[in-house]
Amino acid sequence: MNTFQNISNFNSWTNIEKDRYAVSVIKGLVMDATRQANSGHPGGPMSCADFAYVLFSNHLQFNPSNAQWFNRDRFILSGGHMSMLQYSLLLMIGWLDIKDIRNFRQFGSRTPGHPEVEIPGVECTTGPLGQGFAMGVGMAHAEAYLRNLFLQKKNNHSDKIINHFTYVLASDGDLQEPVTLGSASLAGHLGLSKLIVFYDANSVQISGKTSRSDSTDYVKVFDGFNWHVQVIDGHDHDSLNDAIRKAKESDKPSLIVGNTIMAKGTATMEGDHNTHGAPLPEEEIIATKMKLGLPPEEFYFPREVQKHFQKHFNIMKEKANEWDLNKKHACSSNEMKALISLCINDELRDTEYPEFKFGESIATRKAFGATLDKFSEAIPNLIGGSADLEPSNYTGNFAKKYHDFTAGHQSGRNIPFGVREFPMAAMLNGMALHGGIIPFGGTFLVFSDYERPALRLGAIQNARVIHEFTHDSFYVGEDGPTHQPIEHAMSLRSIPNLNVFRPADAKETAICFKIAIEEKHTPSSLLLTRQGVPVLEQNYDEIEKGVRKGAYIVKDCDEPPELVFIATGSEVSLAIASSNLFSEKNIRIVSMPCMEIFDKQTLDYKRKIIPHRRCLKVTIEAGVTQGWEKFSGVNGLNIGIDHYGASAPGKILAKEFGFTPKKIEKKIRNHLKNLL
Repeated sequence: MNTFQNISNFNSWTNIEKDRYAVSVIKGLVMDATRQANSGHPGGPMSCADFAYVLFSNHLQFNPSNAQWFNRDRFILSGGHMSMLQYSLLLMIGWLDIKDIRNFRQFGSRTPGHPEVEIPGVECTTGPLGQGFAMGVGMAHAEAYLRNLFLQKKNNHSDKIINHFTYVLASDGDLQEPVTLGSASLAGHLGLSKLIVFYDANSVQISGKTSRSDSTDYVKVFDGFNWHVQVIDGHDHDSLNDAIRKAKESDKPSLIVGNTIMAKGTATMEGDHNTHGAPLPEEEIIATKMKLGLPPEEFYFPREVQKHFQKHFNIMKEKANEWDLNKKHACSSNEMKALISLCINDELRDTEYPEFKFGESIATRKAFGATLDKFSEAIPNLIGGSADLEPSNYTGNFAKKYHDFTAGHQSGRNIPFGVREFPMAAMLNGMALHGGIIPFGGTFLVFSDYERPALRLGAIQNARVIHEFTHDSFYVGEDGPTHQPIEHAMSLRSIPNLNVFRPADAKETAICFKIAIEEKHTPSSLLLTRQGVPVLEQNYDEIEKGVRKGAYIVKDCDEPPELVFIATGSEVSLAIASSNLFSEKNIRIVSMPCMEIFDKQTLDYKRKIIPHRRCLKVTIEAGVTQGWEKFSGVNGLNIGIDHYGASAPGKILAKEFGFTPKKIEKKIRNHLKNLL
């Protein structure tokens, strides 16, 4: 066996010997980094190092000089706890250096405990198991849609602009998470043939053998999902190369089940579940290095191995340069130039607002649908769908006009997600991170709970995703408490870097939608009514100035206000109606469509809209009152609903729960009496 002692003769080794030794070097880095950090997961990276090395060195299409090259293959480490494997490969490429590896899991390093999207070569932040898989499905969907969108232009270069694969490395834990199976089911149904998943089936997880909790036959499951499935020895490089080639030729998404051994290559701990989530003992590392032909020194990384890994880099750079040239030639067509500008350069187009008449009563969910119809005409990469709620979410016109994305028609813009809220939200994150796509997804607000892990991960990743949440309060009515959101609006507002819009009328809805499209680094949630609400009197220009500040004055008084009503959504019109019952008071009414944006304004602006003192502040929202005290102050009044709803028509519930002008008036007058 060749060892470090004859590395000087590396050039005379066979390619098989060089590859085997490169894998050993990766395993050495994994052991040293987790040992030095005194935390981490060495066993998993050592079990799937063979696949990752073969993929990166022989198959993965990328530009070594530009980690963000658009037509690159995407690689997602869904089992994000195996991060040291990915970092070792990024070191091989040259996008990380040995100092980064030494600083594994340390504050401010480029090698955090789980991969984060800001690191060159990391496509998405992973760690919460299953979501990486689902984001991979989303990336494969984005690639398929964009490829077909460009092909429709019938330009000589259109078939060369978008054409790449999405690879996912998944663990046993990933497949146990339901979000994986939900997204896998949809991927097979939609025929996402450029999605290739390697399942590192080492049958071990942190608590012991997987057989303690799982006896699923994933070969049968994925075959039933309409996937191309192969079962191989996950440590055999010839089998790995052959399986990847076959997967790339399949007209279905592919699952490669690699039967592997946890902590493969260790001296005495192969198959031991204790290697999953803790560094190897020092004596085990020393013995393992001797077994693998590595020196006892820490962070051994010979230049010879890196050079061998990079053997195809010149060819890859030439392919990237050729792509750049094809893109340049394609831009000779104005139509292609416009599409490249939109999808690849992310240069937004101008959009027009739909017309809404003052005095009309329009549900904001309906206004969203009208705005979607309008915006989609100008933005062909605005795609998405509903979790089997098209009539309720008002995405039906969009679906009818632009058709479903199907296995046989992958240029359809409507995505029939089915009842898969969590997979939908995670896939939308993947689409946004892929680039070239502005994705949206619709469901009821109460079901945002199903999406929450993906909402949080999208916010962490600065992913521009538009989440449409309709049926935003107890006004849902007859469906009862299970479908009536109470705590949801404020719960969503607790997620950092998530803009939560609750527009007051149709015009505010259209403006909020536009802002969500423009926010390239922030996901957005639009909370929309089932019931009709009056269209505001102000024109779009006036309203837009205010909405872009997060809150603004809808109705004011001539004198300094004695009462300031702060409301969102359907309660803005309620606040206006209630104010008419206080003829003796100076009242200001503030609409706050986005608390997050308002919080970012200057103190001067915030106090101009909501005075700091000398007035009573009353907040009105058909949800929990918790959180509103930051605006109402110590002596203010927060009108909301801090209990679950009931099954009855919405208007009946409004009376029962105190959301009528007279009942609002009574609460305010009683509060004023108590203060005095």
